[in-house]
Amino acid sequence: MQDNYSRLLTYAYNITGSYEDSRDLVQDVMEKYISLDKSEIRNETNYLIKSTINHAINFKNRYSKKMVYGEWLPEPLSFDNAENKLIREQTTRYTLLVLLEKLNAKERAVYILKEAFDYTHQEIAETLDISVESSRKLLSRAGQHLNHIKYAPDTARIKDSDILHRYQEALSAGDVPGIEALLMDDIRLSADGGKKVRVIKAVETGKSATASLLAYVQQQFLSGKPCTFHIFNHQPAICFWQGKRIYNCHILDVDENGLIREIYSIVDPEKLRGIC
Repeated sequence: MQDNYSRLLTYAYNITGSYEDSRDLVQDVMEKYISLDKSEIRNETNYLIKSTINHAINFKNRYSKKMVYGEWLPEPLSFDNAENKLIREQTTRYTLLVLLEKLNAKERAVYILKEAFDYTHQEIAETLDISVESSRKLLSRAGQHLNHIKYAPDTARIKDSDILHRYQEALSAGDVPGIEALLMDDIRLSADGGKKVRVIKAVETGKSATASLLAYVQQQFLSGKPCTFHIFNHQPAICFWQGKRIYNCHILDVDENGLIREIYSIVDPEKLRGIC
C-alpha cells in the first residue's frame, strides 16, 4: 500500500492545492483502509485512488471559503525538496492550480482526472460514482470557466534564470520603467498573506499600477533581503529571505515572448515554511 503513497498524494494535492492538507487526507484514507474488511475489494490501488479523490473533494467543499489576508493562493512546491513526495510529471503547474480555484470541487476533480491523468469519461464516472454524461457535462462546465483565459498551462519557452535575473535587477533598483518593460499590459498580481500577515493589496492589475506597487513593496519590505532563484510547480520563482526563513516568494507566469503575465506573491509563513 505504501507504493501508492506518492500517487495518492499527487491526486489530493492537485485537487486541494495544499500539500500539508493532502498529506493528512492520504494518511486518513490509508488508516481507514487498514481496518476495512477487504474481502470484496478487488483492486487495492483503484479503491485507494477513489477514496482519496472523494475525500479531497469533500475537503475542498468544506473549506472552499478561506478567510485570509489578500487572495488565497495554493501552497507552492519544489521538486528539489526531498520532503516532496509528489510525482513531478503529474503535478499541475502553479498557474493552473490558481485557475482551478474558479471551479467547484467536483468540476475540478473531473478536469484534473481528464487533463492531468488522462482518464476516460468511463473511468471518471466509476471513480466519482457519477454517470458518463455527468462527467462530460462537468468537464464542459470546467472548460467554460477556463476558456476565457487566453494562455494555456504550458511550460515557459524562455530560460527561467534569464527572466528571474532581469526581474530581480529591476526590482532591487526600484526601476519602475524597467519593471514595466517585463510585464504584459494586462499583468495581474495576487498576494496571499494567510491568516497572519496583512498585505497591501490582494490583487493589482495593469502594467503601470503593478510596477509601482512592486517598487513600493521592494522599498518598504524587501530592500536588503537576500534572494534566491527557484522552480516551484514548474514555474520560475524568486524568494526573499529574512534570516533562515523565506519572507516572501514571487512565482512568475511567463509567456512565450518572455513577458510576465501573472505574479503570485506569497507571504503566508505557513505556505513558505517547507518549500525549500
